[in-house]
Amino acid sequence: MNYCYFESPVGKLLLTGNKLLENLYFPLGKTRVEPGKDWTYNPEKFMDIILQLEAYFKGELTRFDLELSITGTDFQKKVWQELVKIPYGETIFYGELAKRVANPKASRAVGMANGKNPIPIIIPCHRVIGKDGSLTGFGGGLNVKKRLLYLEKKYKKQ
Repeated sequence: MNYCYFESPVGKLLLTGNKLLENLYFPLGKTRVEPGKDWTYNPEKFMDIILQLEAYFKGELTRFDLELSITGTDFQKKVWQELVKIPYGETIFYGELAKRVANPKASRAVGMANGKNPIPIIIPCHRVIGKDGSLTGFGGGLNVKKRLLYLEKKYKKQ
């Protein structure tokens, strides 16, 4: 497994993958991971991803254009495919996301799939919020979710 770190405004992100990006981990929260002893530090492997993340955090990139290696169930992949369709700087409710995957009563299952997203930010699970407008679960912590949404709204207005 190759890995590198990316210093972002929301903390030091860990990028991992073999041939393509497979995971993005936050420095805090329930998804925090440390590199394995057999992993190879290889920032060159992630240069395109790093450049796009830099542009995203500067407000210059609103949609990532990367090949990813995603592992998950068919349902999870369907949810993640819908997440990338949520426009930059906008949010939707879990119920709306459930409708978009043609399963309107599956809000809870959609939330679980959202929580298993292996590549947050690039697959923008932070753009899904509670029906009452509240920020709900996020692997990097609610503070990070709040900061990502703020960043997108700030740059979208410019």
